[in-house]
Amino acid sequence: MSIKLENVNYFYSQGTAYEKQALKDINLEIKKGEFVGIAGHTGSGKSTLIQHLNGLEKATSGTITYDGQDIYKKDFDLDSLRRKVGLTFQYPEYQLFEATVFEDVCFGPKNQGFSEEEVKERAREALQLVGFPEELYDKSPFQLSGGQKRRVAIAGVLAMNPEYLILDEPAAGLDPIGRTEILDQIKKLHDEKGIAVILVSHSMEDLAHYVDRLIVMNHGEKVFDDTPKNVFAHYKELEWIGLSAPEVTYIMNELKEKGFPVRTDIIHMEEATKEILRVLKKGGERQ
Repeated sequence: MSIKLENVNYFYSQGTAYEKQALKDINLEIKKGEFVGIAGHTGSGKSTLIQHLNGLEKATSGTITYDGQDIYKKDFDLDSLRRKVGLTFQYPEYQLFEATVFEDVCFGPKNQGFSEEEVKERAREALQLVGFPEELYDKSPFQLSGGQKRRVAIAGVLAMNPEYLILDEPAAGLDPIGRTEILDQIKKLHDEKGIAVILVSHSMEDLAHYVDRLIVMNHGEKVFDDTPKNVFAHYKELEWIGLSAPEVTYIMNELKEKGFPVRTDIIHMEEATKEILRVLKKGGERQ
């Protein structure tokens, strides 16, 4: 099972003086159970790309299939696709509109036609999965903090039991503790529930820490699609398109240039610490 894009192009305001190509010949496949990151500067096409994955935007040309079925065919059930491929926006308030947190999370499964008992069960489970405190279930979602709103928005999607969870900058605007908490929770969902996660982020540190595969967009084109280690090995090319690698990438490359025989494919600080200690110990033994 997968979402597959073949030769996908998308134009805004096509045929007008304001025409702009947002996606250019995109070919990619995201399989069930993957943890994929998407990075790119503002205007790179990353948000437009994810809105094609569940049919919110329709490609100007090209084909998108879900589980081998063309999502643009007349008999294809787009509503079903959007339940299976859940999307949370960068600003969670766009998705929150009920009087209480619990009612908001109930909205999706309720519209799927489940019984009242099952709707409530799904809502409770989803809120527990994102670590939302039970004492706030009856609170207005608009009285919550930014991190709490994001948890509720994610829970609302999870309550529909999706196979893919797309998150557009879920940690934007959060303090370091809130950022770690929400991303750790997403990682836990992926590991324990087997949900495929597609994480859009401008933070290369976050992407290095959490994802297994990294797609980099630039001016509507897919320029990299590989493991984070392989992508960050091209840190100079990333700089050229307005992005950067994790700080540890620069540290290891600088050490290498200064003559220390360290590996430069390291993207996590813990691994870098071990590598530096290994090299220092080896150097001490030689003396």
